Amino acid sequence: MKSKPHSVTELADCTCANLRKAARIVTQAYDFALQPSGLKSTQFILLANLVEQGDMPLTQLAEALVMDRTTLTRNLKPLLRQGLIRIEQEEDLRVRKVSLTGDGLRSVEDARPLWEEIQARIGERLGDDRWSGLIDDLGATVEAFQES
Repeated sequence: MKSKPHSVTELADCTCANLRKAARIVTQAYDFALQPSGLKSTQFILLANLVEQGDMPLTQLAEALVMDRTTLTRNLKPLLRQGLIRIEQEEDLRVRKVSLTGDGLRSVEDARPLWEEIQARIGERLGDDRWSGLIDDLGATVEAFQES
């Protein structure tokens, strides 16, 4: 018996494809909104995470952001060059700690109103119930796949 070829409808229902499309369009909106701050959305999220969580080892930061270490290291390099973070060796030389600098904190504080504005705009476009549901569903999705 021949296997049935995948239809366009089945591919249109692909979770990965739809999440990636949504992520790209939302990232573009955040990047555009954050442009006056000089930060990209990925940089803002990373720096804001350090504001909320404090200094942390590279591995722990990668886990918090659900990123592999090599991707995180690549994302940290421009922030390090701009003097927004510092990375220091711990006593255990295998551990490197990421810290926010004073300039990094000011960058997050300066960008925060821009971030709040785009957050509000997305909430308005989706409506409170859909936006809240989306956040819940995305959190549940992350949890479901972290467990596997």
